[in-house]
Order: sequence, then structure tokens, then C-alpha cells
Amino acid sequence: MAQKLFFPVIETERLTIKPLVTGDADSLLEIFSDPEVMRYWHTAPWATIQDSLEFINDSHDSMQRQESLVLGVYLKSTGELAGKCMLFSYDKESKRAEIGFGLGRSCWGKGYVYEAGEALIQYGFNSLGLRRIEAEIDPDNQSSAKALENLGFSQEGLLRQRWEVNGVVSDSAMYGRQAITLHSQAMLAASACCGR
Repeated sequence: MAQKLFFPVIETERLTIKPLVTGDADSLLEIFSDPEVMRYWHTAPWATIQDSLEFINDSHDSMQRQESLVLGVYLKSTGELAGKCMLFSYDKESKRAEIGFGLGRSCWGKGYVYEAGEALIQYGFNSLGLRRIEAEIDPDNQSSAKALENLGFSQEGLLRQRWEVNGVVSDSAMYGRQAITLHSQAMLAASACCGR
């Protein structure tokens, strides 16, 4: 049962979110070799099909070790791979993980990040038992900042000069979202009742 937790198939209205397979290598390379897609990542754009295959294999291995979830985001209407979403840096004892996502440019601005992100977050809270999910982005990446805020994340800090890629140094904005527990719900209800 625990093994299946790290190889889920999650359905939303428009998307299927499931583990990547070797047959996705060409589509992944098309998405993540695009400098615009990779603009705010802390790695350079992918260059060869080997980059895709290594990513798929490494993702599968990390899921086997129950260290992360790395899932493809597929459009139900066409079966096309739109991108990927991840829960990584999974800490079972502390019940926390980090979220990340990346979509091909043709899928930008259609609400897929919110749809896939919320489904993955709910899976993390409800199935993996996470208490907290974190995200780290380049502060200049306003699209990701807006997406995280729409997903209920709050900016919690700024780490200066955290990354250097190809000679470019960038800061990191840190975001977090906590699971709503019964205790949290009771506190919110009490605050609302007391007019706070």
C-alpha cells in the first residue's frame, strides 16, 4: 500500500496526473529545453534526449525510495503531456515536502497549474499525511508567485543570493502552506465568532 502512495494516478476535471514513462522523453525535452520555461529554474535548459531519460529514471528511483512524487500532467482531451508537478524533499517525520511544477508554453494561462497544483497539494495532505508544503521561487517570477498565492501559499521569507546558474546570481522567495487541521478549523471558527 505504501508503495502505491508514491505512484498515484490523480484525476481532475481536465487533467490526469500520473508517473512519467520513457515514452514521454521527447515531449519532456521539448518542454524543458525551452529557455522561457527554464528562465527561473536553478538549472540550464535541457539539451539532449538523455536529459529527459535521466530525469524519468531518476524520478522513478526517488519514488521507489519514497523520497518524492514526480508526476506528469496530461491533458484529458488529447493525452498530451503538458508538463510535470512534484512533491520533493519529502520529510516523513516532519510531515513536510516542497512543491514544484513546470508546464510547456502552449499550456500557460489556462489554469492548469492551479488545477494540478491543488490536486497534488490535497493528495499530499490527505494521502501522504503532510502537515506543511513549501515552495521556493525566484522573486522575479511573478507568474509563479501569483500561482502560489492562488493556491493558498504565503510568502514567509527571502534568501539572498541563493543560486548561481551560468554566472547569474538570484535570490529565493520562500512560500509555505499548512494543512487545515481540526484544531486549525476550531481556531478559525473561534476567531470568526469573536469578530477577530
